[in-house]
This record gives sequence, C-alpha cells and structure tokens, in this order.
Amino acid sequence: MNLYRQFCREQQRRLPVFAQDWYLDSACDGGRWDAAVVEQGGKIEAALPYLIKQKGGFRYITMPPFVKMMGPYMADPSVSLTEQHRLLEALIAQLPAVAAFKQCFHYSATNWLPFYWAGYRQTTRYSYQLSLEAGADAVLQGLNRNMRRNLQKAASQLVLSHELPLEDFYRINAMSFERQGLRLPYSFPQLLRHDEALSQHQCRRIFAAFDQQGRLHAAAYLIWDAHSAWYHLSGDDPALRQSGAGIWLIWEAIRYAAEQLRLPVFDFEGSMMRNIEAIRRQFGAVQHPYSAVWKYHSMPYLMIDRLRGREGM
Repeated sequence: MNLYRQFCREQQRRLPVFAQDWYLDSACDGGRWDAAVVEQGGKIEAALPYLIKQKGGFRYITMPPFVKMMGPYMADPSVSLTEQHRLLEALIAQLPAVAAFKQCFHYSATNWLPFYWAGYRQTTRYSYQLSLEAGADAVLQGLNRNMRRNLQKAASQLVLSHELPLEDFYRINAMSFERQGLRLPYSFPQLLRHDEALSQHQCRRIFAAFDQQGRLHAAAYLIWDAHSAWYHLSGDDPALRQSGAGIWLIWEAIRYAAEQLRLPVFDFEGSMMRNIEAIRRQFGAVQHPYSAVWKYHSMPYLMIDRLRGREGM
C-alpha cells in the first residue's frame, strides 16, 4: 500500500479523484483496500487498487461505495501495446486469491486484453461527459428552448443554497432510491466519513434548492479533481419534482465547474438507466465508454450470484 501512496503523490495531477489514496481511505468501509504495483528500478510503472471484502466465508474484490471507477493505471499512458500487456499481466499476477473479482475500470484503461487472456470477462458501460472548454454560456446555448424555459422557471421560484446539513442531504438522497424501489447503498456514517475527507481536501460542494416556504426540493453533491468535475450524488423530493429543481441544480453545478473551478470537463458519472441517460444527452453531454471486468474463481460463489441475479457486474 505504501508504494501505491507514493504512486498517488507522483501522479496526483493525473489520477482521477476516485483513485487517490485518501479517497480510498474514506470510501473503502466494510473491507480493506490494497493495490497491486509494478515497480522497476525504483520507478512505479503501473498500479491497480482494489477493495477486498469478506462475507459468508468468501473473500472477494468489489467496487467500494462512492467509487465510480478504479484501475489499472499506467504511469506513462503512451507506452507501447507490448509494454501495456507486460504491465497488466504483472498486475494480474499480483492479485490475491479471492472468490471473485469485479471492477469498473477508468476511461483510460482501454486495453483489457491481458485480462481476457487470463479468463476475465468484460462488458461496456457508459458515462456522459460535457466539455466546458467554451464556457457555461456555450452549454446554455446548446440546450433546447424547452429546457432553457424550465431552467428559467425553476430559477425564478427556487432559492439556491450551499449550506445543507449532511443529514438532510442523506435524507433526500435516500428518497430518490426509495422512489425507484432501490436500497441506498451506503449508511449515514459512511457518507459522513466520505464527506469529511472531501471537505478536508477542498474538493466538494453541495447544491440545495429550496422554495419560499423553506421546503427542500432537491440537492446535489459535486466533487472534482485536477481535470474533471463529477456529478457525484443527488436526490429530490418525489412530492416536489414538478418544480424542476433537479435539472436546475445540474445546471448550477455545471456553471460552478466552468466559472469557479475552471475545469474542462463535467462528468455525470453514468447512468445506464434510460430516463437518466436522456437527461444527460439533453445537456449536450457526450457518451464515453468504460469497461466493467469480472472473473469468478469460486463456483459456489458464482452459483450464489446467479441465484440472486447478480452474476457479472
């Protein structure tokens, strides 16, 4: 793990926020994170962080809460394909013995062929990114008339605040999961620990929309690294969704990323859900593929996943 922390210091400006060691410290609750590292001549050439959890007698590698993408990462992304194969095979060889491996790779990991040779499987997932190079006004002009009208309506009826108790954010975040019949995948203590780390590193901001009666309509949680702003978490009150607060907060987060953070990319962090994907496209975001990679080393674990409808990623 110490070598990976060194790798993070050396690659701090290039690694996404999800790959930073302090971020993994805050997010990898309920398990232990470590990393496979390839080093030669005192130089770290590649790294693959992972989270190991244990349940019901099985040890397995999985994605931590709050982590959209993990490794592998190359110190020099421009190395030849032959060199990539060598480094990836060396990383795979260092992975611990587990019942299963499941990870979503960062966009930069476009070569998963050595994993295929080692018996891993892959499926392509999509996130959506918005270029902020031309500024927020260019994004606004790219929206259709109906979307701009809805943003103007929400702005005239709602009040934007960046001061929201984390308990209130957690509550409204949970409402969105409940509306879709889903379980919130993290507890409030996990979110609190995560928020404290992001606050300490000054790379998070909360956006909240209130009406004139003081009712919270929606909230959004933005995080960022040296290259991208990430629309990390959000939620809205199902009884107040007609106000358009959720869409308005996306726009306010985009403006903040472009005008205050001056970052070139706004990343929506997914989603594969049809209704959410449509909104991402309405903002002019462009589809970006990434790989979900997995392998089962234990037949009993595979059978359990099949019974639960969780086979693969």
